Amino acid sequence: MSRRSERKKAERADRVAEERARKALLSGHPVHPEDAPAWGADDPRNGKNQKTQKSKKSPKRPYVPPRGWYGVGGGRVGYLDPPTMWRATTVQACGMWPFAAGSGSPMTGVPLGQHLFTGATVCGDPLNWFTRARYISNPSLFMLGMPGLGKSTLVNRMLIGLAATGVVPLVLGDLKPDYADTVRALGGQVISIGRGRGGINVLDPGAMGAAAARIGGEAGEVLKAETHGRVLNMVAALVTIVRGRPMDDHEQSVLSAVLHHLREHTPPGRAPLLPDLLRVLTEGPDRVRAVTLDRGSDSRYRDAVDPLHRSLLGILDGPLGDTFASETSTRIDPDAPAVCIDISGIGEADTQLTAAAMLAAWSDGLGTVAASHALADAGLIPRRWFFTVLDELWRPLRAASGIVDRIDALTRLNRSLGLGDAKITHTLKDAEALGTDSDRAKARGFVERAGMVVCAGLPRAEMEELGKVVGLSRREIELVSSWSSPPGWGASGEHEEPPGRGRFLIKVGGRPGIPIKVAITDAERHLHNTNTRWTPNETAVEQALALETDQAVAHTAAQVRRAHEQGPGRWTA
Repeated sequence: MSRRSERKKAERADRVAEERARKALLSGHPVHPEDAPAWGADDPRNGKNQKTQKSKKSPKRPYVPPRGWYGVGGGRVGYLDPPTMWRATTVQACGMWPFAAGSGSPMTGVPLGQHLFTGATVCGDPLNWFTRARYISNPSLFMLGMPGLGKSTLVNRMLIGLAATGVVPLVLGDLKPDYADTVRALGGQVISIGRGRGGINVLDPGAMGAAAARIGGEAGEVLKAETHGRVLNMVAALVTIVRGRPMDDHEQSVLSAVLHHLREHTPPGRAPLLPDLLRVLTEGPDRVRAVTLDRGSDSRYRDAVDPLHRSLLGILDGPLGDTFASETSTRIDPDAPAVCIDISGIGEADTQLTAAAMLAAWSDGLGTVAASHALADAGLIPRRWFFTVLDELWRPLRAASGIVDRIDALTRLNRSLGLGDAKITHTLKDAEALGTDSDRAKARGFVERAGMVVCAGLPRAEMEELGKVVGLSRREIELVSSWSSPPGWGASGEHEEPPGRGRFLIKVGGRPGIPIKVAITDAERHLHNTNTRWTPNETAVEQALALETDQAVAHTAAQVRRAHEQGPGRWTA
């Protein structure tokens, strides 16, 4: 008899036994084990035949088929859930072999969440996938998704995990803010910029100037020249923002000469200010006059420098003056474990100040990175890696074209800078809203050059467009599109979440995407609440009262402990 015939015979016998058992249960009589064999009576898999089973007396017990009853309403299960999977090291799981098996999800980097289909742990971040795993050739991440689906939460987890490994997170322009509380919890530095909050002196060489003085020699002079160029570009960017158009070439030459004059005549330990630029232009020293081709004529000199003079007056007396006309309120600490420059105090409609603050923050932050690497090259400090975060990418891109150029240069040079980056926006259409064709082309290149592309819920049309750049399969497009759907009309729970919240698809090159589900901890939820303005006042008051109560209990406990240690009669509040 063939194996197929044996299997059919065993299945028929199983059905007959189940039918007998069901009838016996319905009639109220218990089912004998011999009336419900798992296979046929003469099947060798039983280990003994029917006669042997009947001759042996055994206690009576009811029989339930392992998958349920056959027939309509029987409840038979056609699919069994796979067993639960755990991960363990070879030391822990060696005794379970050969029942331990490997998984296809990556395990290098920050733990992000679980694989949506297998439940396996998925780890990853741009720096570890570039340096250790070699999965990507560029340490950068580009994330897209509809609002409220957890994009910044995932990046916040990467920030925390990388900080634990010694990487320095840099949030150079926190617009909401989303990361200030996390940076404080990590023991980092939070710098506020805005009217009445703090300012940046764009002429201050900052960490690069200090590093050049510390290094000295030829390497120090090279770093001083780089510092001069960075300051020149920053002042030119401010002038461009005020004018609405770039500076002329001869104006940049005049500005460079003024900065050289200021550096040579400013006392050590003091950084020049923007009003000092106006003073030098008014005085007209020989070094500045030489580049204006005035030929000894004051009128020719004034004609050459007056447009620049008016623009600098517009910076000082206009909307940017309070923020950039005085000393830097707080310098970036090169030894801080994390840095966040908070510009959330600037209004949504104040595009000029937002653009200037973003450019100044990036100039100061990347100058700190360059100074750190220069000191490490000279053997003065250990090498450190950095991870920059640019959330709500659409807003700084629209604020000024200089931001597009700066980010474009960063995406091309971050390998040589020892710098990983994460850029977050909503859709590819954010790039289409830029003012010029060149800016739109540069912004589209951000996705093409990204080592990792992470997608949260997006509409199908947007996924189709993204698939032309990233290379998404039809199944991946359908999966991510389903995450952009809102919850059903019947959802009434107070904490009901949209179906796509916390779900992401990680794409790297032509590899199949990795779908993950992120479950945040209570600590992350407390530090990264992007809906604080939607918290009812009653809830905020309750939280404040609970905090005050906890503080009062702790204070009383400390008093009791102190009184116990001091003895009777010495307890003082």
